[in-house]
Amino acid sequence: MKIGLTTHVLDLTNGIPAKNIKVELAEIHVSPDERVIVSTAFTNEEGRIESGLLSEIKSGEYELVFHVGTYFLMMGTPVSEPIFFNKIPVRFSINSEVKHYHIPLLISPWGYQTYRGS
Repeated sequence: MKIGLTTHVLDLTNGIPAKNIKVELAEIHVSPDERVIVSTAFTNEEGRIESGLLSEIKSGEYELVFHVGTYFLMMGTPVSEPIFFNKIPVRFSINSEVKHYHIPLLISPWGYQTYRGS
């Protein structure tokens, strides 16, 4: 059984896993309203980050920021100027009673979708 926080990114425009996307994880502190970077990692050849984001689940509010604009430029995918979705933030809350969370992201230059995976 996996432990911690994992993610993967799929490029719907090109029909492939999205490799080398920078992903930042921040912990959100309610009082004062503050965003603290916890970790940074890059997706692998399969578009996955299997470890290194959050190795131990701690209850709270978090935000993943996916740097997709750089990825689309690197892939030669046509994008607008400025890039419509340059960075995609995904804010979520977790409970320490659950030992693993997986948050996938499906991307294109014009839209995205995310969900709580398994």
